[in-house]
Parts: sequence; C-alpha cells; structure tokens
Amino acid sequence: MDEPGRCARTPATIDSMTTPHQPLSASDLEAATRIAEPDFELLDALIRTDDPDDQAHTLARVALSAFDNYYAVSRRIPALAKAAFYARDWPATVRLSKIRIGLYTACIDQLVPLLKAGLPELANDEKVWVRAEAELLAAIAGRYEADFAFAFWQSLRRKLVSDEWRPVSYDTGPAARPPAAIAAVVRTIAATLPIQPEVIRNVLDAAGFTGPWRDLDGDAALAAAAIEAALEPLSPRAGETAKIEIAESGFFRNRGACLVGRIRLRDRGDMPPRNIPLLVALLNEDDGLVVDAVLCDSDELQFAFSSTLANYHATNPRYHELARLLHELMPKRPLGTQYSCIGFHHLGKVAVMNEILTEHRRSKEKLATAPGFKGTVAIAFTMPCSAYVLKIIRDHPTDDYKFDYFDGLDAVLRKYNLVHEIDRAGSMLDNIIYSNVKLARTMFAPDLLDELLEAGIGTVTLERDALVFRHLIVQIKLTPLPLYLTTAAAADARAAVINLGDCIKNNAAADIFNKDLDGRNYGVSRIRKVYLFDYDAVEQLTEVKVRSTPPMPRAEDEDGVVFRPAQMLEGLRIDDPGLRRAFRDAHPELMQPDYWEGMQHALRAGKVPKVMNYPTSRRLRR
Repeated sequence: MDEPGRCARTPATIDSMTTPHQPLSASDLEAATRIAEPDFELLDALIRTDDPDDQAHTLARVALSAFDNYYAVSRRIPALAKAAFYARDWPATVRLSKIRIGLYTACIDQLVPLLKAGLPELANDEKVWVRAEAELLAAIAGRYEADFAFAFWQSLRRKLVSDEWRPVSYDTGPAARPPAAIAAVVRTIAATLPIQPEVIRNVLDAAGFTGPWRDLDGDAALAAAAIEAALEPLSPRAGETAKIEIAESGFFRNRGACLVGRIRLRDRGDMPPRNIPLLVALLNEDDGLVVDAVLCDSDELQFAFSSTLANYHATNPRYHELARLLHELMPKRPLGTQYSCIGFHHLGKVAVMNEILTEHRRSKEKLATAPGFKGTVAIAFTMPCSAYVLKIIRDHPTDDYKFDYFDGLDAVLRKYNLVHEIDRAGSMLDNIIYSNVKLARTMFAPDLLDELLEAGIGTVTLERDALVFRHLIVQIKLTPLPLYLTTAAAADARAAVINLGDCIKNNAAADIFNKDLDGRNYGVSRIRKVYLFDYDAVEQLTEVKVRSTPPMPRAEDEDGVVFRPAQMLEGLRIDDPGLRRAFRDAHPELMQPDYWEGMQHALRAGKVPKVMNYPTSRRLRR
C-alpha cells in the first residue's frame, strides 16, 4: 500500500495487493475503512495563532492532513474489495461500495464543525484563504493527486464560506498537469494470430489471478475462440503479429472482477486503425474462478462500465490514465463519467461540469427545456449538442401532480442521493448533485430562464449576469421512453418495452420501487437500453405493501405505499396494445404478487442478487 497521500512510483498492479481468502468481520471492515481523526495539535495551533502568515500556513496543513486521511482510506478500499472477491464475501463488497461513495463528504463534514467552532471568522476572511491556498499549492506541487487535493480544498472552503460551486480543472489552472500517458498503466503482451489459449493464460497469470480455477485451460480456449471471432471483421491473417494491451489494474465490483484493455493489429495502409477493445469478466464461484465472458465491442463495454451500476474498485491509483484509457475504449461515454465509474466521484463531478461549460463555449447553444413531457416535480434542460441533462426540483409540484402529498424538496433530493449511493443494478441513472452553482445568464434560452425563476423560487436566484442554483442535478441524456416509442421501428419499440420490464426487475433487486410507474420516468440510452431517471417517487421495495386484487379494506391501506401488481400495465401508460402485449408476454411474473413478495423476502434476508452487466450472448458457457 502506498504511503497515505502519496503516489506510487510505479503503478500498483493487481498482483501487488494482498489476497486473503477469509471474509472480513464487520468490525474489521469498519476499522479498515475508518477515517483517522483530524490532527488536533494542528487545529489547536491554528486556533491559537494571531499571525496571518502562520494562520494561512497552518490552515493549509490542517486541510492537507484531512485530505491525506481521506485518500489513505480511499486507496485501501480496492484491496479490500479484491479480498472480498476472493473470499466470496458479497455483503462486504456491497458495503465497501457504499462506504467509498460517502467517504469524501464524511471527511469534509468531520472537519468543518471544528473549524467553524474554533475560527468562525474564516467564513468571511478572504485574505487568509488566498494565503492558505498558495501554501497548499506549494505543498502539493509534484504530487500525482495534486488536483484531487486541490478539489478537496475547494470543497472545504465552499462548506465554510457557502461560496458557489466552482469547477477546478485538472487540465488547466493551479493543478495543471501534462496529459495523462495511458502507457503508464498498460502492460503489453505480444501475440501472433490467431491468438492461442496459452496467450490468454499468460494474460491472466500476468494479472495475478492465482486461482483456484475451475477450468483454466477450458476458459482460455473459449476466450481465445471468442477473440478470434471478434477480430474477423478486421481481416486478420494467420501469422500476423498483434499486441494485447491490458490495464495494470484489477476492477472489482459486487460478485465479479474484470481485466480491461484492447487488441491492436498491425496497421495497413488501405485500412483504418485495426484494434478492438477487450474486457475479460471473471466470477468466483463455489468451485473456483471462472472466465465468464469476453467482450470486444465498445457498446458492450458500456454495459459493464455503466454509471447505472455500482462503481468498480480499481487497484491501480493512476485515475487519470485509467479514465482516459476507458474513454478511448468507450468514446460514446463522456470522460467525466469514466472517473465516476472507477470510484473517483468528485473528480468526475469536476470533469462533467467542465464538459458542460466547454460544450456551451464550443457550440454557442443555449440551455433549453429538455425534449419530452414536462415534469411535475423536476424541470429538465439541456443543449442539443450536450451529452448531459440538467435538472432542478421545484419547490412545489405542478397542479397535475399525481399524488395526494408532496414530501418536499429536501426529501426528493434525499431520494436522488439514495440512488447515487446504492448499486443501481444497471437500470437507474447515476446523478451528480451540485450545490450553489453559478452559471452565466447568457447560457439560458429566454423561455427557460423565465420558467426557472418563476418555478424555482427559493432554489434559483438571479445575481447580476448569472443564475445561482441552490442545487443542480446532472445526468446522462436519454430519450424519454414515450418519445422513443413514437419514433422507433416496430422491432426496436418492442425491444424497448421488454427492456423496460428488465429495468423494473433490476430496480426491485436493488430494493427500489418506483410508485409512479408511468413510462415517462424512463428513458432509452444511445445503446438502446432503458433506465429509470426520475426519483421523486421511488421507495424502498421492502417498505411497500404488495396487495392482490380486489382491494383490501381501506383501513389496511391507509398508511404507506400500496402496490397492486395486477394494475401494473395500466400504470405504465403504454398506449399501443401490441407493445402492452409484448411486455405482458415477456414479464408475466411482474403482474403477480408472488414475484414481488419473493423479492421482498430475499432482500430482507440480506441476499445479494446477481446483476448481469453484459449481454448473455457474450458468456463463454451460456
């Protein structure tokens, strides 16, 4: 393990991590992921000094010490996730994902009250922040994670000063660095076509997966055959040389692990560059390790690295290089989301905001109301060129709100945060929630500007030439399902409603039930998958009362959320009878109480469901 807060001189590889095969106890897991207390000696020195230079120097040291405490635990978690994979300790993997998501905020929240109590004047003393920032930048100069430490500093300052959210670029500005060199995180293995099973064994051996294996020779042969089939469109020639580039990192999540990279063939003058992405997915079953699937298509890699799933724990700490490698392998997904999918949420947050601002500067397009039906609870807006949708939650819902009671803005934001923190099971969009964001007024179309100022009331204010948002939610852009169904070919529309049923099942497996089943809360992605994206009506499935038809006496249903599966098709509001029939034929169990009650029972028993994050057709043994 690296020294806390310091970058390894050489990339950490998957085989450099310990691999205990015994499950961690709950107390051991808690101890291993506990953030160290702030440095109280430094805090005491900060509070006692009256010298402005000493105060600035000590404030920078306090902040950097807190960041180092956070970063040490953050980098420890991937090794713990790997250990949990080997021990088949699936509840621990779920717990680790949730712990890592909350670490950053927990560390900030640990320090802020102490600074507010000891030095309340920090909230208004701009000079000390300017001096302290200069001290911090000098202290982190040359560190790999300098940009991350600087972002942490900005977060701390914002919590204390209630300043607007200001994105910190790691390509320009105080934390500038050269472009990430992907070669620093890649191991290259030479091969000759067709790629033989022993080459695949070499790849697995180099990655440090030591077994025990259920059938390593059989897996290697099947994987080699899958790769050979995937290379066929590139017109390979027997005996031709090839390079297999594999990231020197394990990626661990839930019940699985994977290796990621690409296969490069020799360029030919009459053809475009000849390479394909490569993902080798592994499971640890009762009888040993298994290569479960091989993916060689960029869109299919997006399934595995989707932000709609829990984040991967990457054992290599070089997050910039890993994110850029993933972006090259999956160019349809914005760079910012690549940081988030390997657990670096705050850097992803910074990158996403920078992308939005860059999109606007480049295109000169205005933010306007997003296509589709207007939400009763949220106002969504985007630019035509943008990969993102921005939204705010109204203070009060519109008149056509479906339910008798509105929990309020803060309750809705808690639901969005709940979805952010859980394993979204491949069927719910992740969301980034920003606080106190200032965006130039010129970015907004006039109609949208009027609506935001009229409907936002307490959450959106106009300050000179900018709008300031108390909260701002950002998600990947989708095509609303009803809009997609009106424009898609018949086969694509049918596939979408079947995928909608899979989405609802996956949500249930994550203990999420959307009581507003209306299809307008779902969207279709660029790779034609369906996701839930509105969360104001989500509830924990284990808290829902599942009822049969006819309705039970009213007294029984007075409190809580009641769901009658027999009425599901009516709630989805799919107008086309053929599409309703396709949904019913594909998912008859969703209309039965037994299915929902069985899922509730499994969740209450603490079972961790399997989530398929790649097409079944890519499994080596189907």
